[in-house]
Amino acid sequence: MAIISKKKNIYKISKALRGYLLKYDREIELPINYQDLLRYNNSIALIDNKGKDTLWETVFYPQDEMKDIHHSVKTIYAILKADGDLSVMEHLFVDRIDLCVFGNTQPFRIRIVNRINDNFDYFYIKNADASRVYGLELEHLLSPNRISYVVNKETLIEEHIVGIPGDQFMKYHLNDKNLNEIRIAKEFVKFNERCFVRLLGDMHSSNFVIDITPDFEEVDYRIRAIDFDQQSYEGRKAIYLPQYFKQNNPLIKIGLKCMTPETVKQYQKEERSLIAHRYKASKEKTIELLHAMSSDNLSTPKNVKSLAKDLAKHYKNDSFLECKTMGELVQRSLETVLNQKPTYQFP
Repeated sequence: MAIISKKKNIYKISKALRGYLLKYDREIELPINYQDLLRYNNSIALIDNKGKDTLWETVFYPQDEMKDIHHSVKTIYAILKADGDLSVMEHLFVDRIDLCVFGNTQPFRIRIVNRINDNFDYFYIKNADASRVYGLELEHLLSPNRISYVVNKETLIEEHIVGIPGDQFMKYHLNDKNLNEIRIAKEFVKFNERCFVRLLGDMHSSNFVIDITPDFEEVDYRIRAIDFDQQSYEGRKAIYLPQYFKQNNPLIKIGLKCMTPETVKQYQKEERSLIAHRYKASKEKTIELLHAMSSDNLSTPKNVKSLAKDLAKHYKNDSFLECKTMGELVQRSLETVLNQKPTYQFP
């Protein structure tokens, strides 16, 4: 069972990472930053449509500041969604600004509504944490998902990732008569593989969503991480394998029912092959990112040493013991697994 006992440290963006972000247009000027949004003068608890406290608070700003703040966040939305085309703002308004006071980075969530058709969307404004930025960029480069985010100094802007939260999916959808158990089990194996290869930790059911896409005969499932705070921080191998979180047991049970060990190995091999293709398709960017990451401080020396031992034992490869940073471990993991068959059992 995987358990994280303490909140991780927040790591500032280094000069090397900042250079990468500037080169690839992830660092841009923004009209408002995270600290500006902290100037609210009132807040109320946000209750969902079932009367439960969401653990988010809707915040309110002084009247003389609200107009400018709303205009600024709409501008950011245009940058995120329309490459800065401000004409998309014409029919948009800011419905709510919410703050998660229990989050590791205490993010703000902006709800944007189109007044013509009442369609709505969200995005997030957070303190820029280097771990999260590396996690977002690795997801963009090595997973099947594209990620829209930008950084401005110490502020991080993230798009909203659409899907059913994993815990809600397991609670309300596993008994659906249209559930394709084999497909959801296969996707969990592949998700498990993606997390382990790039060392993304803490993927329990509250930190990923399930995107359901109707196919012409069936439905397809995509499991997407939504929280990247635990990119390469913890010192234990189990933290990077979603199969070891008890919250994910309902999906594990489906996998045990539907798949043989041989089938699991086949899906693991498929995902590693896909990661290899994605790596080759963005090789220059990935190498530059890993170079910056390898020189960065993203965890404690104790965690790095502990994880290096776990991975060296796992892969039977003592070269992991030579790694001095989490970035070096990610790079060695990629180098190793892209040329090797899966070596662990699932679950």
